[in-house]
Amino acid sequence: MIESIEAVVLGYTKFGENSVVVHTLSEAYGRRGFLVHVGKKAGMALLLPLNILEMDIVPNPKSTLWGARNLTARDPLNGIRSNLYKNTMTLFLSEVLLRTVKDGQAEDGLYPWCVRSILTLDGLEADFSNFHIRFLLELAGALGFRPSLEDVAPFAEKHLAQMKPFLTSTFSESMLLPLRGEERNALCEDLLRYLEYHTESAIRVHSLAVLREVFS
Repeated sequence: MIESIEAVVLGYTKFGENSVVVHTLSEAYGRRGFLVHVGKKAGMALLLPLNILEMDIVPNPKSTLWGARNLTARDPLNGIRSNLYKNTMTLFLSEVLLRTVKDGQAEDGLYPWCVRSILTLDGLEADFSNFHIRFLLELAGALGFRPSLEDVAPFAEKHLAQMKPFLTSTFSESMLLPLRGEERNALCEDLLRYLEYHTESAIRVHSLAVLREVFS
């Protein structure tokens, strides 16, 4: 039975010559990969990191790898796709989600929070350089372990003074916190270690190096 769902793209893996396994996060299935047949290169634009898609799911009685077809973008995300810095950030954030959320995991509230975060980043016209730091902290909360200063302290160490305002300020206030590029990079690495500890996962994010370069 074909089912229509909404999902966020976390990445994809090539599968043969004309197919990919699209790694997604959805409210219906949590984190799960679906087999998608691809043709023209233009169609690959739908699979950009953190795109929000509507698609039809086709169960496969012989395999746990189900198919997906009739992919369409729910939102154009023009505010992200027209901005190099935001695009780089989505590459990093999607990889963090891919490495952090375990296959089949479906935490209550995780998907709606993720969609809200994507649309928030899309809508920000300025002052978004701290967004990925706030995202990592909110991700911890969405996964069920709300960070406190005491909880984060062993991982932040030398950067605790810079971390503290993010734990006590509103979203809007946290976007305006003054930080140098190297300070953002350090906080980002601290929070990845924090997420590794609590999710018991090795979060090796290859796009972190690109993010460091862009926001240096």
